[in-house]
Amino acid sequence: MRSVIDIVDLSVEELDALMKTACDIIDNPEKYQEVCRHKKLATLFFEPSTRTRLSFEAAMYELGGNVISVSSANNSSAAKGESVADTAKTVSCYADIIAMRHPKEGAALVASRAASIPVINAGDGGHNHPTQTLADLLTIYREKGGMDNLTIGLCGDLKFGRTVHSLINAMSRYKNVKFVLISPEELKVPSYVKKDVLQRNRIPYYQTTDLEDAIGDLDILYMTRVQRERFFNEEDYLRLKDSYILTPQKLNNAREDLCIMHPLPRVNEISVAIDGDPRACYFKQVANGKYMRMALILKLLKEAGTI
Repeated sequence: MRSVIDIVDLSVEELDALMKTACDIIDNPEKYQEVCRHKKLATLFFEPSTRTRLSFEAAMYELGGNVISVSSANNSSAAKGESVADTAKTVSCYADIIAMRHPKEGAALVASRAASIPVINAGDGGHNHPTQTLADLLTIYREKGGMDNLTIGLCGDLKFGRTVHSLINAMSRYKNVKFVLISPEELKVPSYVKKDVLQRNRIPYYQTTDLEDAIGDLDILYMTRVQRERFFNEEDYLRLKDSYILTPQKLNNAREDLCIMHPLPRVNEISVAIDGDPRACYFKQVANGKYMRMALILKLLKEAGTI
């Protein structure tokens, strides 16, 4: 049974096909209103979420399907000690596809191996968040007209940021892409990401702590929040949380066609004064996420022979 746990589970050809489907959904929504009629998506969210959970649910409803859900671990048999595998086997009896978020890395993979229906990883700890990456890719494609020849700046929490790790994995497979990694020393991209993805594939990159110095070189600026929930030490979080705050003044040297992205939620990494700037694309990402989740649900249900 085909599941999507990591963005690399999808080939470049499949990513491009998903973007094509998403664009067709945007242009011709009526074609897709009944495609998943009588099909059920189970959303199993054992970690707080607004955008991801609601966009999965909106995606299934707009495809004509239905949703059953677990909104937190406290509201499920996980509170009684039930394993992820047993939960996945149980839910497979009720639904046609699962979207799962869990605080533990690898939980979605465990679920996919136990389930008899497709499982979509909706975020597992600090590891992967493939459908956020699908939202990011569609945003880049629609704003830039393609995926090649781009310089991408990633700024903020690059250590724990699962959206950052997934985006590096995805964009490294396109032509002539370069990365600028902007973070405090304590929150640098993990060495395994640099070694296994960037260095192995000979992707150009450089690391810096200076956002303003780097911003003029960028086609994409991908801001991230410093995640309080990933820290064991409150003092470290408080010391690092305001490392980067993007303001209109800091955009003085930026390109006129810069695309500013953020996976959201933001805390104060991007000033609200930037929201009206035509370069601000983070709320477009939210909408694009719904369309790409629609495309992915369609793909996996078709491959499963369910629709």
